[in-house]
Amino acid sequence: MPEHPTPEHAMPEEQNTYDYVVIGGGTAGSVIASRLTENPDVTVAVIEGGPSDVGRDDVLTLRRWMGLLGGELDYDYPTTEQPRGNSHIRHSRARVLGGCSSHNTLIAFKPLPSDWDEWEAAGAKGWGAVPMEAYFPRLRNNIVPVDEKDRNAIARDFVDAARSALEVPRVEGFNKQPFTEGVGFFDLAYHPENNKRSSASVAYLHPFMDERPNLHILLETWAYRLELDGTRARGVHVRTKDGEEVLVRARNEVLLCAGAVDSPRLLMHSGIGPRQDLEALGIPVVHDLPGVGENLLDHPESVIVWETDGPIPENSAMDSDAGLFVRRDPEHAGPDLMFHFYQVPFTDNPERIGYERPAHGVSMTPNIPKPRSRGRLYLKSADPAEKPALDFRYFTDEDDYDGRTLVDGIRIAREIAKSEPLAHWLKREVCPGPDVTDDEELSAYARSVAHTVYHPAGTCRMGAPEDQLAVVDPELRIRGLEGIRIADASVFPTMPAVNPMIGVLMVGEKCVDLLGGGA
Repeated sequence: MPEHPTPEHAMPEEQNTYDYVVIGGGTAGSVIASRLTENPDVTVAVIEGGPSDVGRDDVLTLRRWMGLLGGELDYDYPTTEQPRGNSHIRHSRARVLGGCSSHNTLIAFKPLPSDWDEWEAAGAKGWGAVPMEAYFPRLRNNIVPVDEKDRNAIARDFVDAARSALEVPRVEGFNKQPFTEGVGFFDLAYHPENNKRSSASVAYLHPFMDERPNLHILLETWAYRLELDGTRARGVHVRTKDGEEVLVRARNEVLLCAGAVDSPRLLMHSGIGPRQDLEALGIPVVHDLPGVGENLLDHPESVIVWETDGPIPENSAMDSDAGLFVRRDPEHAGPDLMFHFYQVPFTDNPERIGYERPAHGVSMTPNIPKPRSRGRLYLKSADPAEKPALDFRYFTDEDDYDGRTLVDGIRIAREIAKSEPLAHWLKREVCPGPDVTDDEELSAYARSVAHTVYHPAGTCRMGAPEDQLAVVDPELRIRGLEGIRIADASVFPTMPAVNPMIGVLMVGEKCVDLLGGGA
């Protein structure tokens, strides 16, 4: 565990001073706060911009996730104009304890060995597949395959049709062993008996909130600027729900866990980031760190929708319970095309360009596991209240790998749809429609209706100490600063091929080890 208390701990604690200050009570922040406070002598403050999730069925009931998008618990970040993609994508970021694990579908994939090894090759020494394997069994979340009672009949038939059409294996438990291809029901972090989340907050904070006086969770408290003493982080300036401005101090370290949007945003508003950009906005430069906000990653996906011949059964865990992985390139280290199967007609973006939502329908969403396009996050104003610009530069990679992946995905989806036992459910293809067949038309459609699965990452990426564009070193310490680390999806050097939530939890667990603590 972290070091034993110093003599000053025996004295009355200074107001608003803690051993560790965790900025963001989300996926990684919940892990870190929980693990550090296992030692009763260590005090931790969690700065969380949103309210508690305790007792909120609208949050805790997994199947109600879609109702959270764009609502009061969503920071709701727009994207900039995307010349080759959909400029109307909005990135949901959760404003509630548990962060995006309180907001998302809780699809739970351990990153593949090839994902971790790619990180190590990118300069994240010590983050390869072998050392990282140890962190998955530590997770407190209830990670289980979609329960039998939640396995919708049409989703079962999708699994069987994909298996026969593509000759890929059926996977029962995607976390049991590494895979390159396969179709099956996902593992989810949930409690099947009541459809309640096993989010980071539920698993790591709820059991201890009333029994650890050393755990201080400051809700609806917004962090807007770090406090630095030279090159050492001393704390963070926050604004409470009542509008009071307070400096929360850290004796040992500040742990920045605000996510791939708000971690770089807070750094830049604190004068830490690309000198030229900060000076242009009149923000005093405290530490010139050019990589902050660069390397913005996501998992973009498109959608193909079918009308079904009448309503489909209503049982489901969260309406996207099964999926498919394909490896088109045998030289690729892992899967290079993924699909979510939605038991609903997912037509939000197609409707914007003229398609109509069928009364009953299903969707397949071809997704790019390893996108090659890279974007950038930057500030538009020196005012911390103004949202940053998210320019994902979707589909701008030099050889159009990302765009071609979606075209392949639509063609593969059509093969599955023609195969039994799925085919007899489907009445007609609604979008893009059977008349859209050549590569150019399919690409234009796929890119214009592309959406996000809310996986922004990479904006404070980890790298070797000599890597000038790395923001953190392999110990998660910000280059050139002391007393501050980042632990969230922003440190990802590259995107895992799978949904990243479990990877973020594992980053949190490893961060605690790097601090000298942990179970």
